[in-house]
Amino acid sequence: MDDEAMIARRRGAMTGGIPPGRSRGRLADEVYDTLLGQMMSLRIEPGSRVTIDALARELGVSQTPIRDALNRMEAEGLVVRVPHAGYRIPPQITHHRFEDMLEVRLLLEPAAARRSAERASLQQVAGLRLLLEEMAELEGGDGLMAYGAFGLRDAAFHDLVALSAENQVIRETLARLHTHVHLFRLLHDTQVTHLAMAEHEEVLTAIAARDPDAAAYAMRRHILRSGERFRRLFDEAEGADGMVVQA
Repeated sequence: MDDEAMIARRRGAMTGGIPPGRSRGRLADEVYDTLLGQMMSLRIEPGSRVTIDALARELGVSQTPIRDALNRMEAEGLVVRVPHAGYRIPPQITHHRFEDMLEVRLLLEPAAARRSAERASLQQVAGLRLLLEEMAELEGGDGLMAYGAFGLRDAAFHDLVALSAENQVIRETLARLHTHVHLFRLLHDTQVTHLAMAEHEEVLTAIAARDPDAAAYAMRRHILRSGERFRRLFDEAEGADGMVVQA
């Protein structure tokens, strides 16, 4: 599967059962995306436990692709293996971790947007536009599932910007952060989706116009504003009782 096919697969990830008739590798990919969507929509809550048997029954697949997907998620730090008891979803990130992630994003993503404006193919620009259209359809949707689906497309948008920049190291580094998984688990707020849409549009407009400076500026502003929206959660928690969201 090539990179753009992978993005398309993740963009279409569902939060329900897995269709039959897939190969083992394809099933494991779909299970991975399904679990990712459930985490971002808080259908699977931070700190909760999941078992292979329960997931196999819920998704209607054998244990093998479930195990493959969970092994991959464990390697990426998205789940923690509990001896003789399945897996656990990590609690929310700490304020300190959040600030570290923001700093790395500010170093890498504006640079990726700059290169994307110089190097993105017409097909990739069209792919970014399609993702924005899909996000617009989900914007303001009811329930956590719509919010999680928006988050998956948000992640795919940023990943496609990094892909079109043609710097694999930047893309891999950003992917390992799993920024969108952690951020969308923090807050369910339709205002977040509305504000993000306008900021994404500015990034895409600059990339499509082949304006590297404008693309880098728009991406930097988006990340800073996104950081402000999520930072208030930590500030409110600390102001209320002096406690930070648990690690």
